[in-house]
Amino acid sequence: MRMLSRTGAAGSAFALAVSGLILSSAATAHAGTCSHAFLPLPDSACTPGAYNPNVTQSTIGSTICVSGWTTTVRPPTSYTNALKAQGIIDYGYSDTSMADYEEDHLVPLELGGDPRDPANLWPEPHYGTPNSSTKDGVETKLKNAVCAGRITLASARSAIKTNWTTALQVTGIG
Repeated sequence: MRMLSRTGAAGSAFALAVSGLILSSAATAHAGTCSHAFLPLPDSACTPGAYNPNVTQSTIGSTICVSGWTTTVRPPTSYTNALKAQGIIDYGYSDTSMADYEEDHLVPLELGGDPRDPANLWPEPHYGTPNSSTKDGVETKLKNAVCAGRITLASARSAIKTNWTTALQVTGIG
């Protein structure tokens, strides 16, 4: 599974990430272990999503609904770039340019996704329709609905984790 291979390979993947380009590596035993056939969704076997245990329905007023809160939990790029480099290999993307991907949280930080768990992070392409920018808009609408009390945190998380492209319709806010 991706979450296991990515944690052990973070150091070597970081060296590749620094250059901004990933080259084929015979040392990577897990190349192509995740499928990009599900795009624009991640492979749920590799990226199932994970929640931040400090964010619950009862804590949203002091966490996700506070402006700027996500900056307090967002991991540094030194951490996410290493995961992105390994993830590009794991997902078997033919385009290996780091700039063409966002190491994205499946369950976003603004909905209380786990900031550092590799099970919640994956290299989401900037290209295609829909893409990483499209998902950002969905995340914001869901967070706003949760903070306004129109939907629960659990329903927003479940919808985005299952299929972010239908999350607005499933929750009734889209």
